[in-house]
Amino acid sequence: MLIGIDLGTTNSLVACFRNGKAELIPNRLGSFLTPSVVSVDGNGTLYVGESARERAMLHPLESASVFKRSMGTEREYDLGGRRFGAEELSSLVLRSLKEDAEIYLGEPVTDAIISVPAYFNDMQRKATKRAGELAGLNVMRIINEPTAAAIAHGMAEQNDARYLVFDLGGGTFDVSILELYSPIMEVHAIAGDNFIGGEDFTTLLCNLFLEKCGIAPESLDLRTRSELRKNAESCKCAFSHTDHIIMCCTIEGRPYVMPLSIEEYEQACAPLLDRLRRPVERSLRDAGVSLEDIDQVVLVGGATRSPVVRRFVARMFKRVPSMRIDPDRAVAIGAALQCGMKSRDREIQEVVLTDVCPFTLGTEVMVDNGMFEEAGHYLPIIERNTVIPVSRTQTVYTAHDNQTRVNVKILQGESRMAQNNLLLGEITIPVPAGPKGKEAVDITYTYDVNALLEVDVFVHSTKVRRKILIQGSGSRLSDAEAAERMEKLQYLKQNPRDEEPNRLLLLRGERMYEESTADARIAIDRAVMEFERALKRQDRGEIERARKKLEKFLNDMEFGSGQ
Repeated sequence: MLIGIDLGTTNSLVACFRNGKAELIPNRLGSFLTPSVVSVDGNGTLYVGESARERAMLHPLESASVFKRSMGTEREYDLGGRRFGAEELSSLVLRSLKEDAEIYLGEPVTDAIISVPAYFNDMQRKATKRAGELAGLNVMRIINEPTAAAIAHGMAEQNDARYLVFDLGGGTFDVSILELYSPIMEVHAIAGDNFIGGEDFTTLLCNLFLEKCGIAPESLDLRTRSELRKNAESCKCAFSHTDHIIMCCTIEGRPYVMPLSIEEYEQACAPLLDRLRRPVERSLRDAGVSLEDIDQVVLVGGATRSPVVRRFVARMFKRVPSMRIDPDRAVAIGAALQCGMKSRDREIQEVVLTDVCPFTLGTEVMVDNGMFEEAGHYLPIIERNTVIPVSRTQTVYTAHDNQTRVNVKILQGESRMAQNNLLLGEITIPVPAGPKGKEAVDITYTYDVNALLEVDVFVHSTKVRRKILIQGSGSRLSDAEAAERMEKLQYLKQNPRDEEPNRLLLLRGERMYEESTADARIAIDRAVMEFERALKRQDRGEIERARKKLEKFLNDMEFGSGQ
């Protein structure tokens, strides 16, 4: 049985697709939400979910939560005398969800699709996949949370539209721009912040309470901090149905009280809300659309229940956001629908999902600014939010005299300096010694929907070629399957300039330029240069549009506007 899992920072859910629809699976307590909390006592007894969250109030040092933020890092948590990494703790939550699903469905569960924040990098995605494997699951695919939510809304609405998914969970924030034009769900842009979520709004309320009551945070013991946080979470939720709250907490036997209006809370939240604005603006820029081009704003994640967040979104987009599907459940429902697609269920098999690269892929180069040369700069090859599958080629040259090898670092990230980006792998290839800049090397990145990245390095003079295949988090392909998949993508690697329709059009433009004079020659030159710029960017959609434009221009020039 294939299940879909929303592995959340605060709560997690599991769902499946059967009898033609997505179905949420309750846990052993009858609730759909399982707290992403783990606790271990001194005897090694394990607590997961609601019991762990309850125990964390009494034994905070033996409990862990919000560990999703540490996925893909080396941070460890000491619980009950044992040390756990974030992926191990996540695996315990996943195993609990797996067991709940097996009890509910009455059959073994072996396969899963797991959702992650769209802005998770390669290391974080691989850590999530490993967590699933540790839980005894075969992770068939890693799906982006906003994409899953958009699938849920798109299937519910059944209307072609452009969506902006505003996904604010307990610990992460994603914004995605997607378009549904049946039967295709296409992702246009992704942006986000992995270190802001509902937990930060709770922390802000705690800090506001301590500040107004004149209490130093460092004076609190862990038990009192847990109590304060629990009260802050309750008050934060209370703002959903009242404009005024009274927050109370007993500290060292003395009761403290803080009355607070929603206007005061909203004002205090301004820095957090500003952090939410920036990814929204970046996604709109990357997608090349304006606020007016968005048909629906979809709220996802438990933190969007906050009236402060909803007011912020309504003001930003000048409309009431869509809440047709419970924001806590949308991702799990979307993951279950993805299970139906994966299983080719006849109810939804016609839906085609396209995606984009969430981060830029590139390599390290030396740059010459005219005054001096500086190593360690980042050269993007596949820009973020490029529709996949895709292939891009960049030509680099030797940087030193008598250089005998070129080391290609395969990087993921957005920083202008290579060292600040994530290293995925390396290829070293020999080159003949000679003056710097003499040897040309083509670097081709090919990236597909299974998170497979093939890097091909080719030396022009020697015809020597080296390749490396990097399997991403969502890939479960064998070497033979991966090679077969890449073979099917060979058409992407052909330089668009060398494809017959483009080559023919360039030759025609060259001929007409030679046949023309004066203003006609200038006009043809400009039109051909515009097409060549599109070819250099290697975006097939853009090339197709530019080719049609140049073809019409040349037809008008050669045969008149009636052709």
